[in-house]
Amino acid sequence: MALFGKRQSETERRPDRSDPARRPDSVQRPDSLQRPDPAQQSDPAQQTDPVQQPYPVRQSGAQHGNGTGVPGPGTAPGAAPGREKAPEPAPDSVVAVPVEAPAAAPVGMNIAGHWRPIVVGKPVPPFDIVPPRGLSYRPDTVCDGWQTGKMALRLASVRGYQHRYEGRPREDDAAAAWDEGTGTVVFAVADGVSSARQPHIGSQLACRSAVDEMLSQVRGEGAGYVADWDKLLSTVHWQLVEQARRILHRPDAGPEETAGLLATTLVAGTATPTDQGVFVHLISIGDSGAWQIKHDTFYRLTGGKGAGTDGLYSSTVDPLPFLPGVIRPLSFALEQQTVLLVGTDGFGDPLGDGKGAVARHFYYGLLSPVPPLGFAHLLDFSRETYDDDRTLIALWPWNDAPGGPSC
Repeated sequence: MALFGKRQSETERRPDRSDPARRPDSVQRPDSLQRPDPAQQSDPAQQTDPVQQPYPVRQSGAQHGNGTGVPGPGTAPGAAPGREKAPEPAPDSVVAVPVEAPAAAPVGMNIAGHWRPIVVGKPVPPFDIVPPRGLSYRPDTVCDGWQTGKMALRLASVRGYQHRYEGRPREDDAAAAWDEGTGTVVFAVADGVSSARQPHIGSQLACRSAVDEMLSQVRGEGAGYVADWDKLLSTVHWQLVEQARRILHRPDAGPEETAGLLATTLVAGTATPTDQGVFVHLISIGDSGAWQIKHDTFYRLTGGKGAGTDGLYSSTVDPLPFLPGVIRPLSFALEQQTVLLVGTDGFGDPLGDGKGAVARHFYYGLLSPVPPLGFAHLLDFSRETYDDDRTLIALWPWNDAPGGPSC
C-alpha cells in the first residue's frame, strides 16, 4: 500500500518549472487539462506561430477542420474567419488529440510473477513439482465460488508441497451445493488419512455423499435443515465401506479394511438464511475443523488439533468410516461482517492460535469475497514446515439489496 501511494504521489506532482532539465515549452507535450495562457489566445501572431502555440496538436486539428472551410464543431458561432478558436477543455476535443499512448503490455506478460506463491515468513525451498502417480486423474488444485443473494462462498483445495515433491496426489477434497428453494448452502470438507492406501478416494467419496445426503434432507422433511445427522454419517459410512469392497474385491470387507484403504476426516454442514440471519449447523469427524473471523479475531469453533497435557499437539485422529458414539452438531448464527471458515488441518495447523502471520495473511485476504482463483492463491501460500494439503471453504453472510455489498 505504501509503495502504491508513493507512486501515485509522484505521478500527480506537477513539474518544477525552474528545473533546468525540463524540456522547453515548444516541444513539451501539453497537459490536456491545462488551460492556455489568455495572453497567447488574444495574440494572433502567437496563434499562427506553431512554435509558440500552447496546443500545437489542437492547432493542427483546427487547420484540418472538416475539409470544407465550414467551421468545425469546436468553432464558436460568430468567430471571425481566419481566426483560430481559442482552445477549450471540451472532453471530446481532448480525446481527439492524437497523443502518443504508452504501448500496452502484451497479454499474459506478467502472469508468472503475479501467480508466484505468496510467501508467509520463511518460504518452502524451491523444487520441481512432480505429477501425481495413480491410475486416475487428480488435479493439483480445484477452486469454486458463487453468491446466492444471502451468502457468498469460496472453495479451494490445493496439493501440499510435500505431495508435490513426492509425486503423490492431493488427498483433501471439498464440495458445496445450494438448494434454491430454501436458499440453504450445504458444504463438506474432508482430509484423507495419509496412512490409508487410497485416501484421496475416501475424501472425495465422503464429500460427495455427504453433500448429496444433506441436499436430500434439506429439500425433503428438513425444510432447509438436516433433520437426521445420524443418517448422514451412516450414509457416508456405507458409501465408504461399499467402495472398499469394490476396490478390494472383498464383499465381506468391514470398517477395519475400509479404514486401511479409505480413511478420511469430514466436516459437513448447512448454512440456512432466515429472517433473523444465517444459521449454521455442522459436525466434525477427525481433526478437520471450523473457525470464524469475528471482530478482527479468529475463533476455533470445532475440530482442529488440540494440545495435550504435555503441551504437544497429537496427529492421532478417529476418522471415518468409524462412527462416533454420540453426534452433537454445532449450531450458531452467522452474523454480518463475519466469515465462517471450514478447512482441513493443512489450513488449521499453520493458523495455530489465530494470532500469527498466517492469521494476518487470511484476515486481510478475506475481508471480502475474492475471486475463486485468488482464493486458491491465498490458500497456496509458501511457509516452511507447513507442507500438507490445504482445503478451505469460506462463507460470508451476504445480501443483494440495493446499496448492499456486491462481489
